[in-house]
Amino acid sequence: MKFTDAVTIAGTRRTDDGYLVAEAKAVRTGIQLYTGDEVGKPEMSVVRVYRSPESVFADASLQSFTHAPVTMDHPKDAVTAENWKDLAVGEVSTAAKRDGEWVYLPLILKDAAAIKGVEGGKRELSAGYVCELVWGDGVTPDGQQFDAQQTNIKINHLAVVDRARAGSKARIGDGANWGISPVTPDHKPQEEKIMTLKTVTVDGIPVEVTDQGATVIATLQQRLADAHSKMGTADAAHLATIAAKDSELAKKDAEIDSLKAKVLSDADLDKRVQERADLIAIATTIAKDVKTTGLSDAAIRKAVVTAKLGDAAIAGKADAYIDARFDILADEAKKAIGADPFARVLSDGIRPNVDVHVAADKAWSESVNDLNAWRKK
Repeated sequence: MKFTDAVTIAGTRRTDDGYLVAEAKAVRTGIQLYTGDEVGKPEMSVVRVYRSPESVFADASLQSFTHAPVTMDHPKDAVTAENWKDLAVGEVSTAAKRDGEWVYLPLILKDAAAIKGVEGGKRELSAGYVCELVWGDGVTPDGQQFDAQQTNIKINHLAVVDRARAGSKARIGDGANWGISPVTPDHKPQEEKIMTLKTVTVDGIPVEVTDQGATVIATLQQRLADAHSKMGTADAAHLATIAAKDSELAKKDAEIDSLKAKVLSDADLDKRVQERADLIAIATTIAKDVKTTGLSDAAIRKAVVTAKLGDAAIAGKADAYIDARFDILADEAKKAIGADPFARVLSDGIRPNVDVHVAADKAWSESVNDLNAWRKK
């Protein structure tokens, strides 16, 4: 008995010679539904036909697929050596093999018009095959009841057809007299969804997926890119905040170091007081009336040089020049003080001796009393 199964062509690609290489699955295992009229049981509305794995994947069945001709639509008669040249547009390119519950078929189409038709959307593949239908009620290993079984399955051809129309008798293409198509409970032929494969790149690796798969991958890739972008923006903001904080901390550290540098130890403070006192002492030695209160060390030196040499002597001169002139004056003052004790006294100033004044006052008072003694007598 002749049967047909509608499947889809997928994974198409062109060879360098322009041929179209494709993939398909056909004749799966499991329960298929047929109308009773078409299988010789008009008294039954639907016949449940079981294809066991032992029948579908038998060596003889799989070998029958090897180099099976591919036609455009189902021919009226079986394809044989006599009409092959007129009907075939390609063939099953290598041996068929099991793929889950299906028979996997690699195809090659060599006819330009047929290739154009497939690329234009005519992508359903209908397997035309013959088998024996063995009647008898039974139950499949997974518990489904059946009315008959297919055995001795042998492929005759694979037809490239348009989508199946509703109803098992409304078979695909022009080969309405070829074979019986399975139906669904609503009396429509079983058909797989046509899948057009696209090549998308995932992490640099090209992958063939369906249109829906390509859309999902593109959506996920966009979401991933958006997430990376947001993460990059967040990282940049975080780094900017850290940099600002680091700058602020560095500034604070510099201020602390500056303040630490300005804080003198007890020894340093004593030294600084002594140096200040020595500077004031030598300054007043050089210029007795020079004012030092509230002046910095540099200002004191400048005031001394100005007092001794005049404003013209230092006009437009650098601080280093003024310091040098002050040092010269200081050296001269120190030498003069060391050579002349009287000069040292003048430099230090005449300091009154309290005891001497008291004694002098007492002597003067006594002498006055002696002069006035005669008056008392």
